[in-house]
Amino acid sequence: MTSGSSSVDQPVPVPAGGPTVAAGPTVAAGGPTAAPATSGPDRPAARSAAWRTIAAKEVADHLLSVRFFVLLAIVGLAAGATVYFASEAIRQSSANVAENLNQVFLPPSGFLLLFTVSQDPFPFPFYGLVGFVLPLVGIAFGFDAVNGERSQGTLSRLVAQPIHRDDVINGKFVAGLSVIALLVAAMTAIVAGVGILRMGIAPEPSDIVRLVAWVVLTIVYVGFWLAFAMLCSVVLRRAASSALLAFGTWLGLSLFFSLLASLVGGAIAPAGADATADQLLANAQATEMVSRISPVTLFQEATVALLNPLERTIGAFLPEQAQGAIASTLSVDQSLLIVWPQVVTLIAATMVLFAIAYVTFMRQEVRA
Repeated sequence: MTSGSSSVDQPVPVPAGGPTVAAGPTVAAGGPTAAPATSGPDRPAARSAAWRTIAAKEVADHLLSVRFFVLLAIVGLAAGATVYFASEAIRQSSANVAENLNQVFLPPSGFLLLFTVSQDPFPFPFYGLVGFVLPLVGIAFGFDAVNGERSQGTLSRLVAQPIHRDDVINGKFVAGLSVIALLVAAMTAIVAGVGILRMGIAPEPSDIVRLVAWVVLTIVYVGFWLAFAMLCSVVLRRAASSALLAFGTWLGLSLFFSLLASLVGGAIAPAGADATADQLLANAQATEMVSRISPVTLFQEATVALLNPLERTIGAFLPEQAQGAIASTLSVDQSLLIVWPQVVTLIAATMVLFAIAYVTFMRQEVRA
């Protein structure tokens, strides 16, 4: 009995510091949910790869679509016609002057005349053609970017993937802008190459800088129409409705807005048949201010100042204000200072349109 009781009452040795009390299975510090910050779909690398994957897929779809080849054929034929007639006009002008002066003559930056000169029967210069036709490319890539996915029933499945919703609209916008940049750069390079072969004029370094700046400006301008078309695609449920709205806005701003600006300018600053010079100038300035609401006007004004080193100002002015001015060509940085307001306005308008489309898309219910 004594040995039994002693075995029961004998204290159990414990480690120094007291017994360890565990309420459940022993787990590592931080619990099983304390995963590393770089794991899972929310890590920065995966977040970056999501919109890039969508953009790569959209770029492939754009480049292989019938829509792209049709637009490429239209733009290519129109660009070929402009460069042919422009080069003919430059060669004839140079030949006439050379016949009289016994020397080959071209105005300053004769290479850039390829992009600004027109001749019958094709009345549009290259930059005018770009300003009128290339918005169709931006609209074509954006008018069904979101509602096309919704009508096919693939949008809900797309956002159900382990990606963030904004990766969808970001990837689609980047894809459209990338294809636009590729198209504008290739078209400009082809026109420049054909012009060099036909006229034998090598561009100066300043001409190349001006041309690169103009390509960037053109990409921003077409990106404005891409952002507007994507906004229509987000707001309107049907692709046909968004296409009608986008194309109708483009057509109205391209063809009829100048007439509307003249009417509004005449109401703001009337100028009758017996108007003074100051009244005529006020009317012209009011008309210009209204017309600059249109991105088409902003693009044309910036293009003329970029591609023409002789352009010293943008807008209407009196002949007295030009008296005493020395005829000279502007440097690239001086031309950029002239067009800076137009460029900043185009960039800001593009960002605002895309921001509205982004916020609207993020607040929409897409799983219904």
